[in-house]
Amino acid sequence: MNLSKLLDWYEMNIKEKGTVVESKELVKTYKQGAEIEVRAVRSLSLEVKRGEFTAIVGPSGSGKTTLLNLLGALDMPTSGKVFVDGFDITTMNRTERSALRRDKIGFVFQSYNLVPVLTAFENAEVVLALQGVDEEERRKTVMGLLKEVGLEGYEHRRPNQLSGGQQQRVAIARAIAAQPSVILADEPTANVDSETADLLLNIMEKMNSDHGATFIFSTHDPRVIKRAHRVITLVDGKIESDRS
Repeated sequence: MNLSKLLDWYEMNIKEKGTVVESKELVKTYKQGAEIEVRAVRSLSLEVKRGEFTAIVGPSGSGKTTLLNLLGALDMPTSGKVFVDGFDITTMNRTERSALRRDKIGFVFQSYNLVPVLTAFENAEVVLALQGVDEEERRKTVMGLLKEVGLEGYEHRRPNQLSGGQQQRVAIARAIAAQPSVILADEPTANVDSETADLLLNIMEKMNSDHGATFIFSTHDPRVIKRAHRVITLVDGKIESDRS
């Protein structure tokens, strides 16, 4: 799918403001040693509509990253349900969850998580390649996205030839290239300077406002919180407030 078709897809989907991610009575408990049990998420119910730009905030240890990992099918809950585009990930096996992550969820990590031996272009196209998209369509889509995130001319550089902010822009292009239902961003501005953080937020905000991409952030960054349309505050693994 080329960039024009990709953007058309987002604009079509944003018109239908259905629920894209939902959790019901979600619980995640970890063991610390033989006897100590830590409940990182406590009976948490949440609904995110398509096209939202949502920040999950709270003090360290409040459960932000745990919640994001559960919503992204990177971890499984102790109890409760998680739905992505109506699919219940708690009933899926490992192969099915992997396919759901590939096709439905884009990830932007604090540490970028680019493949060191691949170029910017190759990193951005990796999910499309896994989906079996043909080479010409992959090239059109990825080159268009790299241009949109300000990396035209950098497609042949490997991660060690890019700044932290440039690597995160590649990660954003990779996350959105496969037209996921939702993009989960875990502290995406944590490892960059203020100017770069603003640039990254501009890019993600444009993807959201112009094309309807759904974003859920976990963050401490006041810049992200200020721009979010919805802010969910977690304390001790529970929702303390939810404001738009």
